[in-house]
Amino acid sequence: MPRPSCPRCQRPLHHCLCALIPDLDSRTRVLILQHPSEVGHALNTARLAVLGLRNAELRVGEVFDDLPQLLAQPGYRACLLFPGEDAVALTGYAPEEQPLLLIVPDGTWRKARKLLHLNPLLAALPRVSLGAVAPSRYRLRKAPEEGALSTIEAIVAALDALEAPQGFDALLRPFDALIEGQIAAMGEEVFIRNHQR
Repeated sequence: MPRPSCPRCQRPLHHCLCALIPDLDSRTRVLILQHPSEVGHALNTARLAVLGLRNAELRVGEVFDDLPQLLAQPGYRACLLFPGEDAVALTGYAPEEQPLLLIVPDGTWRKARKLLHLNPLLAALPRVSLGAVAPSRYRLRKAPEEGALSTIEAIVAALDALEAPQGFDALLRPFDALIEGQIAAMGEEVFIRNHQR
């Protein structure tokens, strides 16, 4: 029989993260396009990001038929948060600058690339990237390359760059608790053997 879980954060009731989830507003609109393989993942950070940000939305799928409507949000300039040779590092908004609709693919690098391949409109968007970032706090997954972050960490770094001096670190409180809970559940010995290298 499945353990009872919180209907909001979808964590087991005795590990509910809702008390740690902030309620933050942002000029930037965040649209997370999540690959279906991530939905049931125990460490689903995209869901935590959307719960903590008022101006954010999560869509799940591989092909997004309504993408033209999603990208044409009045008052926003759509761009894709994804590395590439033509990606421009995010910097703070100029006073009168139109805010971004930040499209964030959520999945492994392979799945994120597949989302771009299956949705040519996404691949055609202007790309933005993060400048220098702190090492990931996601100690349970091996980063495929230097500077790789979880979805929620990438969103926090992007919003911090765009909307300084406002900070979005509060979004990482439930993420940190989630990681600590997973480490505690596996036991320190297993964590050290499998994740400390």
